[in-house]
Order: sequence, then structure tokens, then C-alpha cells
Amino acid sequence: MPRQKQTVAEQRNYSILDVKAAKQAASVWLESIRLEKAVDFGLPEIDDRYHVWRVPLLGKSNKHFIGEIVIDARSSLVLKDKSTSPDILEARILGRNGSTEKKELQSNYIYPLSLLRNTIAFGDCEDILQDLPASSVDLVFTSPPYYNARPEYTDYVTYEEYLLKMRKVIQCVHRVLSEGRFFVMNISPVLIRRPSRNKSSRRIAVPFDMHRIFVEEGYDFIDDIIWEKPEGAGWATGRGRRFAADRNPLQYKPVPVTEYILVYRKHTEKLIDWNIRSHPDQQLVNDSKIGDDYERTNIWRIKPAHDTRHPAIFPLELAEKVITYYSFKGDIVLDPFAGIGTTGKAAAISGRRFVLIDNEHSYIEFMRSDVKSWIGKEAKDVLTINCSPIDVSDILL
Repeated sequence: MPRQKQTVAEQRNYSILDVKAAKQAASVWLESIRLEKAVDFGLPEIDDRYHVWRVPLLGKSNKHFIGEIVIDARSSLVLKDKSTSPDILEARILGRNGSTEKKELQSNYIYPLSLLRNTIAFGDCEDILQDLPASSVDLVFTSPPYYNARPEYTDYVTYEEYLLKMRKVIQCVHRVLSEGRFFVMNISPVLIRRPSRNKSSRRIAVPFDMHRIFVEEGYDFIDDIIWEKPEGAGWATGRGRRFAADRNPLQYKPVPVTEYILVYRKHTEKLIDWNIRSHPDQQLVNDSKIGDDYERTNIWRIKPAHDTRHPAIFPLELAEKVITYYSFKGDIVLDPFAGIGTTGKAAAISGRRFVLIDNEHSYIEFMRSDVKSWIGKEAKDVLTINCSPIDVSDILL
């Protein structure tokens, strides 16, 4: 039987190749806004002029057209600025009178506690996150891998490819993060060393590109915290040495001794007070109150940390501050780029649960070993995904 002619999607090497894949991508987005049970699909169509798929949405009860989801055919990401907004979809599904009734119901809503247990998962976080329940995470704190700043970080051919990967992860996290809860990211500009003496080095403003992605993916910007390291901590980069020697104008380059802690909240019309009042265990809320010794400005002075097992860890103190300021005791704290598990250790110390994901096997083994010192005998109950269960026989003796 002769092979059929390639479709336009196949010819252009799109990620979304057919109607089924377009519906699947649209379904994931509908689940993230909790409308999957109220909406049916019309027939998706490809618009190859703009490299997008258009998925018509129909009200499940009356089959009337209520909007569309527009999906980037090349990246498989939903283009939220071109798709019908969730607010408009809800209004059209419920009718204008129904939206008021829904707000009244939500004002008295008590959200359920997550049933996730402490978890260590091996694999690409984009894949692992797809298997986690929606709204099952209460805080995300992570420091994503640097873009090609060192030889070990060479997974991304271009900076655009790196940003696309970060966008996909941020989008996947949006689904599992509970309404109105926080995503905190430790990030800094990256210095790309010059390839030869005839070329210039290049410094990439990663935090500002990351900010744009967060806003586009449904998060509200809350704060920028500056992590300040001791003077001299940045001399290892070599930045500023030329100016220190010659003192010529135009050559001035300050030595970087700061990183950003960017704080975002999953978009909601509800105030933060709603998350506090609607918590089902007010005793946990009370037990989570912060003492007098807290950071009063957005400049946190913390010494860097070093560990021979990982080239770029953040300090345990930094993770503890973020977790205590942006979550309650008993909450689930997720780190999709967990490394050797600093976030998990800080979560355990702070009385929270953790979900740690990494795609480096050696880091998973370090976490599986270290978790026994974090939570003792309870390590036997840690859920392990794509890796062996934790052997606690040595601490049960």
C-alpha cells in the first residue's frame, strides 16, 4: 500500500500533528481552569498561515459556540492572549446571572488539603508534573538549571530553546498549583564566556525573560527579593578584573554578588486573606505564624552554600525563609529542579511535605539517601517515582 502524502503539519514538523493531539492539548488547558466537564469540542482546524490550531468550544448543555482555544502548532502551548479567556467562558456557560451565584458560593468555599505525601521522582519534570493531581501543590520553590553557564549545562542548543522549556514547566506547574498560592524562583543573569580573545563575553538577563513568561502563563508578580552574598563572592566569574587593572572608562563591569528571588502568585480574583481564612485547619495556620526575627526588607544577606555533589546549590537558609514566609505547616512544597534536595530538607525542617523532581540519576540517589536524615523512620513512607523505594533498615535497627 503506497504511503499517504504528508499533511501540512507533518511537512512543517509541528508538535501538534492532528485533530486528536489538538483536542488533547486543549483538554489539559481546560482541566487547569476546571471547565473540562462543562465544555465539548467542535472540529479543530489548523491555520498554517499563523502556525496555530484553532479548537472551537461548545457548551456541553446546549452545544452553542462559546469560544475557542488557540494552540501554537510548533510548541503545543496554548496561546492565552489569543484564546477565549476563562472568565468569558464561565460567563457564557453559566449565563450572566449564574456568575454572581458562583462568586457567592466561592466566598464560603473551604478548600481541601492536598493528599500528596512526601515524594521523590526521577525524570523530566514536564512529564512528572502531568501525572500529579490538579491543585495538589501549595508552594513551588526552585532554581532552574543555568543556561549553558558551565560545561555541565549544555542541554539547550539555543537560549530560545531554553526559554521554551522553562515556559512548558511553568505552564505545567500552573495546573498543579492551588488557587492563589505562590511560585518562587531563584534566578540570576548568566554570563556566557567569550569563545576567543577576539569575541566579547555576553551577559543574558534571564530573570527579565522569566518574568515575561510568568505573566503570560497566568501568574501575578508579587515581589522581587535580592539575595546579597558577601563582598568578593562573585570574583570567581572573572568579571571586573580587566577594569580593576586598567581603570579605563567603558570597561567598567561590576562584580555580581546578588541573585533574584522572584515571587509570583497563581492568578485569582481572591485576596490572599481568602487563602488564610479558607484553610481547613486553622490550627495549622496559627502554628505557622512568623516570629519577630523576620526579613523586613527585600534584601536578604545570606552566605552562599557549596557541596561537592552539585555545582550550584542554594543555601538551606534561603529555602527555609521562602518556605516559612509563603506556606503553612503541613503544606506540599514542590521543587521541579530539585538537585540534591535542599528544598526538601528545608520543607522537612519547617514541618511541610515535599515533592522533589530531578532528571539526574546521581542526584536522586543522594536524595534517597539523605531523606533518612531529614525525616527519620518516616522515610519508609516516601513515594518514589521511577526509582527504587527507600531502604530504611539501617535506621530501624
